[in-house]
Amino acid sequence: MALKPATVNWMPVLGLAWLVPGAGHFLLGKKTRALLLFTCVLVAFVLGLMTRGALFSPQTGDLFTTIIYCGGFAGNVASGVFYLMTVWLGYNQPDVAGHVHDYGTKLLVGAGLMNILAMVDAYEIATGKKD
Repeated sequence: MALKPATVNWMPVLGLAWLVPGAGHFLLGKKTRALLLFTCVLVAFVLGLMTRGALFSPQTGDLFTTIIYCGGFAGNVASGVFYLMTVWLGYNQPDVAGHVHDYGTKLLVGAGLMNILAMVDAYEIATGKKD
């Protein structure tokens, strides 16, 4: 029977994993995985910016509008420092018609969703549920 590895305090790992994609894994000693996660989230986010994707802001109204805009905002914020730097530097692309802009918007949200998956993975490693 294999022994479980010692668990670490998961809260700083999770906070760091949100702020800088892959940093939670780096803190846990998973340097290759950290580099891959950082690169994937960064590439998706930069491609979203290069295709002039729009960033979501929370908006309420009917149920569908609330789900789309608040969910998109949560996906954007989940990108951590990439989102914070983009907002701080004043990126503001209006939502316009066109398939390229739409793909860019989805890439920006997808980058955040990838980081959420990375945060779940870091949490499971930190709590000893996964190697």
